[in-house]
Amino acid sequence: MSQHQEHHGSLKAYTIGFIFSIVLTIIPLVMVLNHWLSRGPLSVIIMGMAVLQFLVQLFFFMHIKDGEKPRYNVMALILGIVFVITIVAGSMWIMTFNSQVQ
Repeated sequence: MSQHQEHHGSLKAYTIGFIFSIVLTIIPLVMVLNHWLSRGPLSVIIMGMAVLQFLVQLFFFMHIKDGEKPRYNVMALILGIVFVITIVAGSMWIMTFNSQVQ
C-alpha cells in the first residue's frame, strides 16, 4: 500500500475561492463599463485585481500551500512567473519603442 495521500480542498474552500474570483472579476468590469477612473489609475486597479485573482487561484484551487515535502511545484511556478514577466516586459518594451519610431 502506498503512503501517498492527495490533498483536496473542501467544498467551503472552493466556494470561498469561487466567490473571491467572481468579486475580483466584477470590480474591474464595473469600473471599466462605468468609466469611473481615467486610463492610468484604471490600469493599475485592473493589474492589482489580476494579481489578487492569481493568488486566489493558487491558494484556493491549485493548493499551492499544501504539502510538506520539497516544493518542486512552487519552484516550477516561480520559474514560470519569471518567464511570463520577462516575455510581457520585453513585449511592452518593444512595443513602446516601436511606436516611437516614425
